Amino acid sequence: MSFANKVVLITGASSGIGAAAAILFAKEGANVVIVGRNEQKLQKVKEKCAKFGKGVLVVKADVSNEQDAKKIIKETIDKFDKLDVLVNNAGVVGQSSILSDNVLSVYDTIMNTNIRAVVHITNLAAPYLIKTKGNIINISSVAGKMTMTTSPAFSYAVSKAALDHFTRFAAAELASHGVRVNSISPGPVRTDILDNAVVSMAVSMEGFENAVPLGRVSEPEEIADLILFLASDKAKAITGSDYVSDNGILLT
Repeated sequence: MSFANKVVLITGASSGIGAAAAILFAKEGANVVIVGRNEQKLQKVKEKCAKFGKGVLVVKADVSNEQDAKKIIKETIDKFDKLDVLVNNAGVVGQSSILSDNVLSVYDTIMNTNIRAVVHITNLAAPYLIKTKGNIINISSVAGKMTMTTSPAFSYAVSKAALDHFTRFAAAELASHGVRVNSISPGPVRTDILDNAVVSMAVSMEGFENAVPLGRVSEPEEIADLILFLASDKAKAITGSDYVSDNGILLT
C-alpha cells in the first residue's frame, strides 16, 4: 500500500495507535500531520517518521478546543496545500457512575473530545477531502457496543456509540462527493489511555488479558495496519463500515 505524496492528518498521535499509524503512513511514503497535547512525545514520533524522508508537521493542540481545531486544519493546508486522509484518533476515557457527584463533568469532558471534536474537525476537513476524494477513519471502540458493569465507564461507551452512528451519517452524506468514511472498533490495546484517564480506572491491561477469549491485548501496530488498509485503494468500495479488532471480547 503506497501513500506516496498523500497528506495524512492524525489526531492523538503522540503515542499509542495514533503514533503507530503516523509511523506506518510515513513508511509508506505519506506526509503526516501529527496532532497531540504532549509536545515532547510528538517530537519523538516526528523523529521516527522523519527517518523515512517525508514531510512531518507537528501541531500541538487540544482537539476539544475550537480554536485549536481550526489551527490544526489551517496549518495542515498552509504546509501541504491539501488533505487526503483524516484519522480521528484522539480520545479520552474516565470512570464515573450515574450516581457519582462528578457525573456531568466527566461526561462533558469525554463527549467534548470523543465526539464533539470529531464532528468539528470533520466539518473543517471535509471541503479539502472532497477536493482530493479522500477518506476518514474514526477510531471508535467495542465499548460502544457493550456494557461494562464492573467498570462504570458509561460516558466513554456512550461517546463511542455516538461516534459509530456519526460515522454512518458522515459516510452517507459524503459518499456523493467521493469521500469514504469508516470506523475501527478496537478492544483493549496496549496504549497509555488508562494512564491518561479523566478519572482513574479500576481496570488494567493485565486484567483484560485474562478476560478476553484470545487471552491477549492488541499492540497499536495491529490497529495501525487496519487504518492503512481502510485508507488505501484496496478499500475503495468500503464506506460506512465499522471494523472490530477485539481479540474476541464481544463474545463474552
